[in-house]
Amino acid sequence: MADIIKLLPDHVANQIAAGEVVQRPASVVKELMENAIDAGSTSIKLIIKDGGKALIQVVDDGVGMSETDARLSFERHATSKISSAQDLFNLETKGFRGEALASIAAIAHVDMQTRTSSNEVGTHLKIEGSKIVSQDVVATPKGTSISVKNLFFNIPARRNFLKSNQVELRHITDEFHRVALVHPNIEFHFYNNGSEIFNLPIAKHRQRIVHIFGSKMESRLVPVNEETEVVKVSGFICKPEFAKKSRGEQFFFANNRFIKSPYLHHAVVAAFEGLIKSDTYPGYFLFLDVDPSSIDINIHPTKTEVKFDDENTLYAILRSTIKHSLGQFNVAPVLDFDHDPNLDTPYSYKEKGVVIPKVTVDATFNPFQEAPTKKNTGNSFRKQSTKGWEDLYEGLGNQNDHNEFSSVVIESESEEQGTLYSDKDVEEHLASTFQLRRKYVVSTVKSGMLVIHQNRAHERILFEKFLGEITVKEGVSQQLLFPLELTFNKQELAVLQEIKESLTNIGFAFQSLEEETVKVTGVPMMVPESGIGTVLDRLIADYMEGYADSSISQAEMLAKALSRNLAVRTGDVLDQESQLTLVNNLFACKEPTLSPFQKITYTIISEGDIDKKFN
Repeated sequence: MADIIKLLPDHVANQIAAGEVVQRPASVVKELMENAIDAGSTSIKLIIKDGGKALIQVVDDGVGMSETDARLSFERHATSKISSAQDLFNLETKGFRGEALASIAAIAHVDMQTRTSSNEVGTHLKIEGSKIVSQDVVATPKGTSISVKNLFFNIPARRNFLKSNQVELRHITDEFHRVALVHPNIEFHFYNNGSEIFNLPIAKHRQRIVHIFGSKMESRLVPVNEETEVVKVSGFICKPEFAKKSRGEQFFFANNRFIKSPYLHHAVVAAFEGLIKSDTYPGYFLFLDVDPSSIDINIHPTKTEVKFDDENTLYAILRSTIKHSLGQFNVAPVLDFDHDPNLDTPYSYKEKGVVIPKVTVDATFNPFQEAPTKKNTGNSFRKQSTKGWEDLYEGLGNQNDHNEFSSVVIESESEEQGTLYSDKDVEEHLASTFQLRRKYVVSTVKSGMLVIHQNRAHERILFEKFLGEITVKEGVSQQLLFPLELTFNKQELAVLQEIKESLTNIGFAFQSLEEETVKVTGVPMMVPESGIGTVLDRLIADYMEGYADSSISQAEMLAKALSRNLAVRTGDVLDQESQLTLVNNLFACKEPTLSPFQKITYTIISEGDIDKKFN
């Protein structure tokens, strides 16, 4: 048999490595910014065009590179960070494998200008698909400027898998946050399509967090600080009342490197036990300083997954440290058995001064003397006739004692929507329904018993309703008497700008979307005024968390998110009319059997199955 194993050409090997290192434009941003930090920069500029597909440029004022170093930096496994295998266990830099620039140059057009402080002129390199096109001498400031253009130009299949510009920009923004948060001693600038998104001056950690996530974050942060022989924990956690339904501002940094650790995340959640709901997540910005030899960061190409030597001890320290901070800053509820609540000053009197009470005595008062009869005047109280007082309460005795405000009423869409007779097994009119465990709506049908999951059924109804309104642009808006002002950070505002048109079609009306402030003047009929902020928060979180990464359209994604947030919940009480409306509206849908999230909405238990239970 002939020899069949061959060595791969360098350009093929580089493209394979690029598949591990460069997954999307955000991966390029991460590698280039980390290289700029390793170069000792004090100011870094990130310039993006078309979600990073057309241009990714990082400009720094670091040490720069000589002509030879500039050429070698694009070779595979060429690095200045390590020289022996032992150095892998004592890493203090961001990059070390020497694969990033070689991988990026293999699948893009790269333009680099660099100069050291000791040289009067710099080096200008142009590379296309691992091939050096030109190398010239150029006048350039000290530091390095790298431009990556036409990402995946020679791998069309990879380029086709990229998402929209807005989605890719959001991933780039996430990477920018991760780098900027851990380096408050560096000035960062972020430009997208010619407009400045972030201008972060040199500041402390708390100020950097506020600059990125908005001024509303200032009052939410609780400092965390603990130093032990194993680890030094510092940073901030968000107060329990600001826990979110989705994973929001949650950042772990180990030795100034962003990491993902479900195990340590569980330690944080455990520390908040009893303070937040089980389906919410706390926000945190935690920095862990450990011995470099006790952590392995070389287990994944992106270097975000790490392995600690003693995770159990780290878990216990982190959990107790957060609990201590919550109690130290009076965030966690405490019981003080020595405290006498009778000595507390009422809140409304805390700021009032001491006033001596004035006492007046009527010297002519005689309790045995009859009071003189006063004439009726316009300002005096007159005795009212009590005749006919029973009429005020007429009819109240016949009303149901049930509190109508404790139940959820589902309004029927219209009489033309149809009935539930679209399925041949469901052919007869429902005489009655009842609610089981505040979770299911049960009724009898011709073939047996119909059991409907009220939450999933209502999700399907709302999904088709909202999807139709977005498509036809006929959403009904309920105007607010006074505009409602809501606060969002820059990333959340960018999402709102992206989906504003679809929200308007549903029924939302926005007066302005300015920096950190959104004025809402109208909402869909289904959204209560008190829940506008919550609905928009969850909508933005759902959009950022993954719906936009799937193959569904923006309209379908928004309809899914709104239906999930506005549907009847398990535990809600439905009156008889609402139950009938739910059933009829469900079977008027185009796809009544499945919820928008592909879960069964109802089942029919046949009479034969019931008879078998009694055999």
